[in-house]
Amino acid sequence: MQPTVKIFTGNSNPALAEKIAKRYGNGIGKLQIQKFSDGEFQPVYMESIRGDYVFLIQSTNAPADNLMELLLMIDAAKRASAGYITAVIPYFGFARQDRKDKPRVAIASKLVANLLTSAGANRVITMDLHAPQIQGFFDIPVDHLDSSAIFIPYIENLRLENLTFASPDVGSTNRVREVASYFNAEMVICDKHRKRANEIASMVVIGDVVDKDIVLIDDIIDTAGTLTKAANLLIEKGAKSVRAFCTHPVLSGKAYENIENSVLKELVECDTMPLKQESSKIKVISVAELFAVAIRNMYENKSITSLFVHSQRRGM
Repeated sequence: MQPTVKIFTGNSNPALAEKIAKRYGNGIGKLQIQKFSDGEFQPVYMESIRGDYVFLIQSTNAPADNLMELLLMIDAAKRASAGYITAVIPYFGFARQDRKDKPRVAIASKLVANLLTSAGANRVITMDLHAPQIQGFFDIPVDHLDSSAIFIPYIENLRLENLTFASPDVGSTNRVREVASYFNAEMVICDKHRKRANEIASMVVIGDVVDKDIVLIDDIIDTAGTLTKAANLLIEKGAKSVRAFCTHPVLSGKAYENIENSVLKELVECDTMPLKQESSKIKVISVAELFAVAIRNMYENKSITSLFVHSQRRGM
C-alpha cells in the first residue's frame, strides 16, 4: 500500500499551514498540544501515522517554544512509526547565528540543525535561509525554496519605468543580484556599519539611484532600522520611489513605527510568520502554493528545480 501524506502544524503559524494543506488537497491532521499548568507542553497525534509521509509545518521564530514544539512533534512522530518525517520550516529561526563573528558565542543555526536531525527528521523544507550555506550544517536533505518565485510576478505587475534593485546590506548582494539579472536591471548596494546588534552607525549608497524606481530586497526584517534607513538614504540620493520586499516579517521593537514613518511606498512580505499588527504600508503575499508544490514533488519523487525558475513555475 502506498504511504499517504499527512500534514500537521504546531502553534507558530496555523493559518499558513491551513493554506498549504488546502492547496495540496489535504486537511490538517489531528494533533493536540496538551499544556501543563507550569507551561510544559506535549504534542499528541490523535490519528495513526504509521508508515505515512508526515509533514510538520512550523516556523521557529520567537518564542523558543515554537522550536521546542517542532522537536517534540518530530520525536512523537518517530515514536509513532511514521514512515518519513519532513520538517517544513517556512522561517528557520536562529539562522543569523551562523558563524563565530566574535569570541565566545554559539553557532545557534548549527545547533538547531543538530537538534532537528537528532529528534528524527528525515528532511527539511525551508525558505530563504539567512545564509544559504546553513544547508551544509545538516546531514539530512534540505530543500531550500526561494521567495523570488513569488516576488517576481508582483514586481512585473508594478511596471516600473526605471527599475533598479538595491541590497540593504552587503550580505544580501547575491540574492538581489539574481533578481536583478532576471529583469536585466541595474543594482546598487547600501553598505552599513553597525555599532551593535540592531543599531546602525553609518550607511552609504554604492551606485547611481537618481530618478530610479528602487526595489529593496532582503530576507529578514527585524526592527526595520536597516531597511528604513536605506530607503531614506536612497530618496536623499535622488531616487524617484522606494519599495521593499522581505521574506520573513520578524518585526520586533519599533518596526511598525519605523515602517509607517519611512519613505517606503510599500513593504511586501511573505506569510512565513504571522504579523503582530496591521500597517497601511505592509502587503502580505502567501508562500502556501510554493510549499504545497514542494511537498507534492517531494512525495512523488519529482524534482523541485522548476520552483526556482519563474518561467517554468507558471505552468505548474
